[in-house]
Amino acid sequence: MFLELTDVKTHFPIRKGILIQKEVDSVKAVDGVSLSIKKGEILGLVGESGCGKSTLSRTIMQLIPATGGDIILEGENLTKLTSNEVRMKRLDFQMIFQDPYASLNPRMTIYSTLSEALQQRHPGLSSDKNGCMEAVIALMERVGLNPSFMKKYPHEFSGGQRQRIAIARALAPKPKLIIADEPVSALDVSIQSQILNLLLKLRDELDLTMIFISHDLSVVRYLADNIAVMYKGKIVEYGESEQLFNHPEHDYTKKLLEAIPTMESVVTH
Repeated sequence: MFLELTDVKTHFPIRKGILIQKEVDSVKAVDGVSLSIKKGEILGLVGESGCGKSTLSRTIMQLIPATGGDIILEGENLTKLTSNEVRMKRLDFQMIFQDPYASLNPRMTIYSTLSEALQQRHPGLSSDKNGCMEAVIALMERVGLNPSFMKKYPHEFSGGQRQRIAIARALAPKPKLIIADEPVSALDVSIQSQILNLLLKLRDELDLTMIFISHDLSVVRYLADNIAVMYKGKIVEYGESEQLFNHPEHDYTKKLLEAIPTMESVVTH
């Protein structure tokens, strides 16, 4: 199995006291999650805001330490690595965030952003200007951006273009796993479909494995092979995408499906 999560927990302590603080309770943001993801699979992780899905993604990325459990990527337990080992291993798993503008340095051109990311995997590019330029051009073309824009800054692009830049930056170190946290929720519907099609294309071309996080089941249905439904820090339902849509078992999943707008409700309102 490519990625295995076994009884992963991420708890945040609640402390009280003025001079001496004592832990009195904890917020169980992720509470015993177990999942398996195959190579080349897109797993949709869905749930309402506050269910723990973003915390889980950051725990997998080792941006937040797990309170317990194991996260095994290609046979290596990420929770047992030192901070330096995690830094090196993180080249193999990259994240795409909801707001690309917030995740891009506004003072860096697109060329600087992408060349810096490329050099993480290939340090020799720092002294090879022609090779670095060619790599940046290839990366921009792969995500559907005009390479002539490489000297521009993030504020000069539309939201959809910025998300393509963020995707290119995530691809630069040649990762094996991409975690996309609500990457289309801030985009117009027409742009959403373009980004989703791009992610599917990249998965097929690069044999990527992906965790796609969203509160929107209709978006996840279009993209994901399998879906895990998260509620109050736990996975309450898991299954193949169409099976889960057509035959949901958990009440929470049924409520999420009922909340998907239909054409009739859109016309009515």
